[in-house]
Amino acid sequence: MIHVIAIITAKPGMREAVLKEFRANMPAVHAEEGCIEYGPAVDAEGIGAIQTACGADTFVVVEKWESPQALKAHGAAPHMAAYAAKTRDMIASRVIHVLSPAA
Repeated sequence: MIHVIAIITAKPGMREAVLKEFRANMPAVHAEEGCIEYGPAVDAEGIGAIQTACGADTFVVVEKWESPQALKAHGAAPHMAAYAAKTRDMIASRVIHVLSPAA
């Protein structure tokens, strides 16, 4: 299994617009072969000092894929290219961590 943590920071005030496009693309991603989990998350409220907040313009995508090949196919999927084209001008930065479970 492959885990992916993608940290997406929108340009100021654009997070909801990016999330709207993200959510519209989710059914196509969930239908991909090898997709186990794929969804956005934002800062939880009221957690306190233990939390390092991402911020108002950032969301995190939590993903799980059956294999590296499934993840590579996801990255090459036409719907992902369409999503990237729709959101390109709204995104300030993205950081993608691809992880394997620790033994």
